[in-house]
Amino acid sequence: MTSSEQTTHEVEIDNSNRSTTPKSEAFLDYIMSGWAERADEQPESRESAAFARDRRARLSAQFPGQRLVIAAGAAKQRSNDTFYPYRPHSAFAHLTGWGTDSEPGAILVLDPAADGHEATLYFNERAGRDSEEFFANPEIGEFWIGARPSLAQVSADLGLRTAHLAEFATADGDRTLEDPELDRATSELRLVKDAYELREMQLAVDATARGFDDVLAGLDRAVAETRGERVVEGTFNLRARLDGNAVGYETIAASGAHACTLHWMRNDGVVRDGDLLLLDAGVEVDSLYTADITRTIPISGTFSPVQRKVYETVLEAADAARAIVRPGIRFSEVHDAAMAVIERRTRDWGFLPEDSGDDAPAYHRRYMVHGTSHHLGLDVHDCAAARRDHYYEGVLEPGMVFTIEPGLYFQPDDLTVPEEFRGIGIRIEDDIVVTENGCANLSSEIPRTADEVENWVRGARNS
Repeated sequence: MTSSEQTTHEVEIDNSNRSTTPKSEAFLDYIMSGWAERADEQPESRESAAFARDRRARLSAQFPGQRLVIAAGAAKQRSNDTFYPYRPHSAFAHLTGWGTDSEPGAILVLDPAADGHEATLYFNERAGRDSEEFFANPEIGEFWIGARPSLAQVSADLGLRTAHLAEFATADGDRTLEDPELDRATSELRLVKDAYELREMQLAVDATARGFDDVLAGLDRAVAETRGERVVEGTFNLRARLDGNAVGYETIAASGAHACTLHWMRNDGVVRDGDLLLLDAGVEVDSLYTADITRTIPISGTFSPVQRKVYETVLEAADAARAIVRPGIRFSEVHDAAMAVIERRTRDWGFLPEDSGDDAPAYHRRYMVHGTSHHLGLDVHDCAAARRDHYYEGVLEPGMVFTIEPGLYFQPDDLTVPEEFRGIGIRIEDDIVVTENGCANLSSEIPRTADEVENWVRGARNS
């Protein structure tokens, strides 16, 4: 093996222009003494630990005799000496059961053993009060960032052998997540969710539903502000922080014609009565599982006739896609079912060229260029490195979780549609789990039909 210097932060910070902690012997003696004894209680193993052990066993079976190195990743620099809130790599979280309390720079190693692999979790253990790191290191010192766990505590918590990060060394032939085959394997390992994951995802959906209710309750303020979309974003993000870790992705709060921009995240527009508001948002809970839900609401509480016409078409497409979901069909068929409705309705409305027969190009994709579904879990677009024949052309199995999110988007300057349609963007997105006999909608408690949505908005704004 060869030594490998490990780091918890991706850049080394230059603190030469900042005041430094005194280093005199008198001061060091003073700051390192006079502390109460720590209560170093060993926690009970967390619920996710047993599930993570099973996941490691399944991964081990795919790489007999090979050393696997799964890094959590270092804290990422935001600017100069500030860093983004830390989030470990999803494969690392999946295989350890460590969530928001993961230590930056940690590394999970699966070493070949007689009966598969032996797992060791390396991380930068907390420093004692007799160490300068405790008070002098702003990146990892507990004076700066708070209490950190011991090796023994994490070992008991996660059911894993632990060692200090300084003891980790690379070896010839290590497979890391930079290896496409290991990256693929860890992605495909997440295609079917276990019981723990399904419970966490329902928690994420339920928190997201509360966030949507909060947004509707605050619509009057959003309408009153110049940048009302920021009110919507901030209101939802507050719920994400109260009930979870953060948002699972940047919130899309798109009012009016902004809803025609699929990934509108500037969220700096006005929120006007008479317009629609497309809110695409999800809470990431402390286990790092996220929801991904979209609702499009009439800000005034009433759809106009053309808004309702488009909305009900999108809902029809979503319902058609969900109706076919069951074990044994291909994932791609879900998209096909939704697009059949989009094609039929836009053709009936006269929006498509005259040659739009069976052999014609998919002209209707002008109005919905994105896919209908993606897998969901630790990543909002989960399992992204999975092979196409396991993902898009894969066969559905019980425990798979994905979105169904058709939409229609008529750009403000699109001359192929009548003027009254221009500037309307509508998407309806739910989180679906495949069951033994069909599927269940994890987000079914959030209003979906046009009438339900109108009543939802009116009730919130009049309360």
